[in-house]
Amino acid sequence: MTHIRGAVLTASGSPQPWAQSQPIEVRELELRDPGAGELLVRIEAASVCHSDLSVVNGSRPRPLPMLLGHEAAGRVEAVGSDSDAILIGRRVVMTFLPRCGTCASCLTDGLLPCEPGSAANAAGTLMSEETRIFQGSEPIRHHLGVSGFATHAVVDARSVVPVDDDVPPDIAALLGCAVLTGGGAVVNAGKPAEGDTVAVIGLGGVGMAALLVAHAEGHRVVGIDANEHKFAAALAAGAAECVTPQQALERSMRFPVVVECAGHARAFETAYQVTAPGGRTVTVGLPAPDQRSEISPLTLTAEARTVIGSYLGSAVPSRDIPRYAQLWRDGKLGLEALISATIELDDINAAMDALETGDALRQIIRF
Repeated sequence: MTHIRGAVLTASGSPQPWAQSQPIEVRELELRDPGAGELLVRIEAASVCHSDLSVVNGSRPRPLPMLLGHEAAGRVEAVGSDSDAILIGRRVVMTFLPRCGTCASCLTDGLLPCEPGSAANAAGTLMSEETRIFQGSEPIRHHLGVSGFATHAVVDARSVVPVDDDVPPDIAALLGCAVLTGGGAVVNAGKPAEGDTVAVIGLGGVGMAALLVAHAEGHRVVGIDANEHKFAAALAAGAAECVTPQQALERSMRFPVVVECAGHARAFETAYQVTAPGGRTVTVGLPAPDQRSEISPLTLTAEARTVIGSYLGSAVPSRDIPRYAQLWRDGKLGLEALISATIELDDINAAMDALETGDALRQIIRF
């Protein structure tokens, strides 16, 4: 057993600001040893993401109490039975959707999320259907198979991808969610042809990652966001132009590939409206379940449009993370632009406030 310190969400939908209501408590916890096929990882860096925020604000209900955090990187300290001991000492990137590799969904080359992995995430357990985090006799649920807002985590070996030591922890953490999701929405789902312009709607962390990857792949990128304060960072990251949704519509802008990362029904409608005939609208944002969008089905047929959802960037993490790491290594993928601040674990409630207001892209917790 390992004694750890971790950030536990006790209630969803608490009043804001969360820095005052304090729904997340940093607690001393017990982490039980890894079981078969599992790893004990010492967390080096974890990033605050909207998928954490969605549990805090209640838009994605999860079983509580839950130790949050899923975008993280660390070093393997121990392995359970049936795990590869060669991983001990290696830096690994966490991914929030483990893949069993054998279910029908895992055979779709990243298009569909793993069925057992999705079920475990919804239940707040590991793939073994067990929980390793406890406070006394009380089990604490795992967040997306990772629970990275802690000094250590026990994860399924299928939830990590090793990276070389030249990839620092801050960058490695971003590879596991923001870059997989945003970059994969461009590369795996959008599949722009050489010379295509890519439009990215929603310039938060995932949207900026999509922009960075599209730019690294040699595409002209147009950023679209209602908040013009985000334009300077997007232009510095490689966007050729930035416009508001209203400006895009007024100018009748049309693009062969449009990636929607805002997670709102109106943003999806805008994304569809600015997609060119024959083009592809990729939606990666996660709106509240009760939101609805309205589009003309006639244009799907008459203009040969494609609309595709992309979960976790339609990624195969073991294939895609090394690709993005190499782009970063080659100086083509400036992921440092995603990091807004480095914070302490005790700042986690205030960090959620900053994410909710749009004041931050990625805040990194260092351990």
